Amino acid sequence: MTAEAREAGADQEPAADGGRPLDIALLTYKGNPFCGGQGVYVRHLSRELARLGHRVEVIGSQPYPVLDEGYPNLTLTELPSLDLYRQPDPFRTPKRDEYRDWIDALEVATMWTGGFPEPLTFSLRARHHLRARRGEFDVVHDNQTLGYGLLGDIGAPLVTTIHHPITVDRQLELDAAETWQRRYSVRRWYAFTRMQKRVARRLPSVLTVSGSSRQEIVDHLGVRRDRVHVVHIGADTDLFAPNPAVAEVPGRIVTTSSADVPLKGLVFLVEALAKVRAEHPAAHLVVVGKRPAEGPVAQAIERYGLAGAVDFVKGISDAELVDLIRSAEVACVPSLYEGFSLPAAEAMATGTPLVATTGGAIPEVAGRDGETCLAVPPGDADALAAALNRLLGDPGLRARLGAAGRDRVLANFTWARAAEGTVAHYREAIARAARTGNPARPAAPGRPQARTGPRVGTPTAAPVPGRSAAPASVAAPPSAASATSASDTSVSSESRATC
Repeated sequence: MTAEAREAGADQEPAADGGRPLDIALLTYKGNPFCGGQGVYVRHLSRELARLGHRVEVIGSQPYPVLDEGYPNLTLTELPSLDLYRQPDPFRTPKRDEYRDWIDALEVATMWTGGFPEPLTFSLRARHHLRARRGEFDVVHDNQTLGYGLLGDIGAPLVTTIHHPITVDRQLELDAAETWQRRYSVRRWYAFTRMQKRVARRLPSVLTVSGSSRQEIVDHLGVRRDRVHVVHIGADTDLFAPNPAVAEVPGRIVTTSSADVPLKGLVFLVEALAKVRAEHPAAHLVVVGKRPAEGPVAQAIERYGLAGAVDFVKGISDAELVDLIRSAEVACVPSLYEGFSLPAAEAMATGTPLVATTGGAIPEVAGRDGETCLAVPPGDADALAAALNRLLGDPGLRARLGAAGRDRVLANFTWARAAEGTVAHYREAIARAARTGNPARPAAPGRPQARTGPRVGTPTAAPVPGRSAAPASVAAPPSAASATSASDTSVSSESRATC
């Protein structure tokens, strides 16, 4: 809808909050929900925004977002990259006829020098796309791209979600690196954090998912505290719900984890399992994620003789994931740090009792030890084993914590509440832009709105069968230093979640 149509009050029913329905551009450079938490965020938030009566256009790159069907006011625009990290040929060199412009050349050059270019190059493509469609959106919502291209005039007020600073991931990977070559590789790969700091400090409105993340954003990125606002996310409580018809499997422990990311703490859970099996021989672990061929987790499984007691599942549907969690006697989040922890909220929503660490924002989600979960220090295999033994041996405690956990999620962590809080900040950003004289400038009367990129406003796709809630990873090659220019085309790298 053009700015003129909105100003004329074209036949529109009020949104759920009584205000005018908004036209929202939701940007995500990597938004497939089967690849990680950012894709889950886009999928559920976009649906709930549409339910509130707003028009939402998700603009994303590969792997493309998967949106829920049945919402005419929810659409997908594909803004393709060169997809350099796709399977089965990651780090590929494109053919000459694949190059479309200088941004493509920048993307390849950055990959060749060891960087991860997609946040920067997506932001540059998004800037071009949005400015060509000036006047079509009331607000632009960036899902942690934090690229230089989104600074300045992009045609509408900008609101940005930062789930947590990736500087935390960088430090944990440096701590886990055993050789100077590995430390060098990690530093080069995470060079993009310089860009994120520069961009974050210039943002007028930042949303984050927990109080813990808010503090990290202030401390690590240097963003003013009054610009960072907490809007809790949550679980799909209709999908993640108890079902007594699903039988519990004795001794089953379930976790969602990416084995090759130190932040997820899976190696400590494997060590804990070895200790637990001395008291509960039937104890076994099911990991929603990819089985590692090598690395600390694979070594721990071999060292403790747990090959028959640890299973990895990947490519399962939402319904299969929920039934897997329901079938477990205990769910576990062993992470060293989380900016929120969707796996904790989803397990609690199903009524499965939770053992979780106190890393990052996990206590903010999981609640108090002994009331809605059993809480242990991060990185402590002995404490994990003690908590798991306690729950596996006490059916009454499992039932009490499971019921209390679901009540906590229903009261605090639903996607409907997240959407309502997000819309409130959209309206604040629009009002702020109007007060400061920087509202989105409408297109000239009578001038058609330009649209760029393929499949603009395509109907939403059906959810794709198969899901891994843990981020997939790509091994980090040595990367080159970033280059800068006066036109904000700096080359930087990105995190390792490259589905």
